Amino acid sequence: MDNYKNNREPGDGDERGVKKAAMYVRMSTDHQKYSTENQEDAIREYAERRNIQIICTYADQGKSGLDIGGREALQRLISDVENKRAEFTAILVLDVTRWGRFQDADESAYYEYVCRRAGIDVQYVAEQFENDGSPVSTIVKGVKRAMAGEYSRELSAKVFAGQCRLIEKGYRQGGPAGFGLRRMLIDEQGNDKGTLKRGEHKSLQTDRVILVPGPEDEIETVRWIYHCFVDKRMSETEIAQQLNTQGVTTDLDRDWTRSTVHQILINEKYIGNNVFNRTSCKLKKRRVNNDPDMWVRAEGVFEAIIDTRYFYTAQAIIGERSRKFSDEELLTKLKDLHQRKGWLSGILIDEMEDMPSSSAYQSRFGSLIRAYKMIGYTPERDYRYIEINRKLRKMYPGIVEDTIHRIQDLGGSVHREVTSDLIFVNGEISVSIIICRCYQTASGRNQWRIRLDSGLRPDISIAIRMDETNEQPLDYYLLPALDVEDPKLRLANSNGIALDMYRFDDLEDFFSLTTRTQLLEAA
Repeated sequence: MDNYKNNREPGDGDERGVKKAAMYVRMSTDHQKYSTENQEDAIREYAERRNIQIICTYADQGKSGLDIGGREALQRLISDVENKRAEFTAILVLDVTRWGRFQDADESAYYEYVCRRAGIDVQYVAEQFENDGSPVSTIVKGVKRAMAGEYSRELSAKVFAGQCRLIEKGYRQGGPAGFGLRRMLIDEQGNDKGTLKRGEHKSLQTDRVILVPGPEDEIETVRWIYHCFVDKRMSETEIAQQLNTQGVTTDLDRDWTRSTVHQILINEKYIGNNVFNRTSCKLKKRRVNNDPDMWVRAEGVFEAIIDTRYFYTAQAIIGERSRKFSDEELLTKLKDLHQRKGWLSGILIDEMEDMPSSSAYQSRFGSLIRAYKMIGYTPERDYRYIEINRKLRKMYPGIVEDTIHRIQDLGGSVHREVTSDLIFVNGEISVSIIICRCYQTASGRNQWRIRLDSGLRPDISIAIRMDETNEQPLDYYLLPALDVEDPKLRLANSNGIALDMYRFDDLEDFFSLTTRTQLLEAA
């Protein structure tokens, strides 16, 4: 079903006194096969009893009700109402939860208020109250909205508890295996069912995934990394440079960086430990890094490929290097570096093994510029962005290739235009991918500049916002050409609903748009 459908029949709309309405339906997951059909039946029965004519349907399939992001049908419905394109005077919804399980009950009320302000009623057909604006209906709706949000929070807690139990039993919960390791599928009796390739997932709920050692050459490389770091006291940067010189690539077939080497040195899976909840992204909130006391850990559940002595020695070296300096110590180190070199930049700070990272100064003092001023140094210009841009340019081809492979894995067809780098999906839509560097303003706030390709005019532009270290993607903006006319956008951490309605934590919603579904032949 499309997320918008016109239900008019020839000759409809001539009857006087018949109220015209739109129908909004939503199902939470793709597994709820008949959910929207059941909602439609209940809504149509309600409409017939009240002499209401349904002229169009807005349907969100497989969409969470936690926020409006990704719910294209609801976004289009609100847009049609606000821009006076609606030809109906009522919106019929099964119940309060189908409208949304918003964590902020006021958000749910706001979207209803937008409709009511435009003279359009929202009617909940399966609820035991009339949504007539009376004090009773207002109180009941408030309680229902709060209960809907609480249900999602309780469900999230139950799911998290289940994941923790599986972690403690030694089962892997999502994510790639990583260099030197592989994901193995086992059945409920623990029998081996084969190794999962990149992009492959289990098909049975009773199956589980564990980590096992990968190819011997990758295992030897991981051990060599620890040997160089612990025994030879080489830095992560030096190790990455040697690996690249030898032609060794990561598990994603990319060059090694300081960050990728560092991740191998700090990840407990290489000594057989199963660690979960390092980061959280619950209920559509922003991803946060959790303190170690919040991590869920099961020790010795996988076959180790690194001796624990090497691993914990590496942690001690890293811990000593990254111990928390006082503000005075940080500024003293910065001043000493300036005296030795005569100038400062983000690149220079990051290259010095005896210095904290430039991001540490940004975090502590708000920005590098502020730290510079505190030691009496006024730079003509910080050229750190040159190195960042170079790194992002090297990252870009891998992101494009991963996107193409994922679409193809889901059954879609992809053509990449060499001259423009546009991706044409299923011969229907053109897609442009943009990586947006994070930079800091003079006041220390994060900003991102997005420059859309107005000449090529892709149907959808995927803008990938990098985090403040410019190491990992922070989030994704799916910007349709029809809705976003300004080719130059400047984003902050929060940008209001007009732009943040296009923000997503990952690209799963985009990939769902590219999935080919076989239509069953009519009986």
